[in-house]
Amino acid sequence: MILIGQYDSPFVRRVGIALTLYDLPFRQEPWSVFADADKIRPLNPLTRVPVLVLDDGESLIDSHMILDYLDALMAPERRLFPQAEPARRRALQRAALAAGIGDKAVSLFYEKRLHDQVSDVLVHRCARQIADGWNTLEADFSQSGLPENPGHDAIAVACIWRFVRESHPGLTDAARLPVLSRLSDRLEATPAFRVVFQPFIAPA
Repeated sequence: MILIGQYDSPFVRRVGIALTLYDLPFRQEPWSVFADADKIRPLNPLTRVPVLVLDDGESLIDSHMILDYLDALMAPERRLFPQAEPARRRALQRAALAAGIGDKAVSLFYEKRLHDQVSDVLVHRCARQIADGWNTLEADFSQSGLPENPGHDAIAVACIWRFVRESHPGLTDAARLPVLSRLSDRLEATPAFRVVFQPFIAPA
């Protein structure tokens, strides 16, 4: 399998971490949606990453769809999304919320970086959505406690936590979100997170 995208994208990174934890062989092609758009477009008409190219040449797009496919390759006890309700629904909700925070962080970055006239309304709206998302996840993990064996939801939170803090310095106050901060620190110290890593590089 071939994973398309750079690891400074939290969406690409969460897929790379899952592939690593599942011991699935893959090759990474660190293509940029800017510099390598012509290479990515035939694999994903939206010109977005991640893309996972299967051994038969089929291309899977969207990190959640890719993780669903990878889970299906694993025995139930190895899958990183819970199989039983309500745990499965709760994990999916957490992962979706984390992914939404990531999307808003990307939108906020592009608004500030690519537009000569920045929309204050959009900037404040995105910042509020990111803050509200973090607060909701902080309360959720505070109530349930940090998982002993983190799954896709905790991985998504940690990947996006790092991305937001690197792409928007000062936007997220770790001192006000101690549970999420501990979760991120704990996962970043694990072998899979240390191997599947790239500091944030602002697109040219």
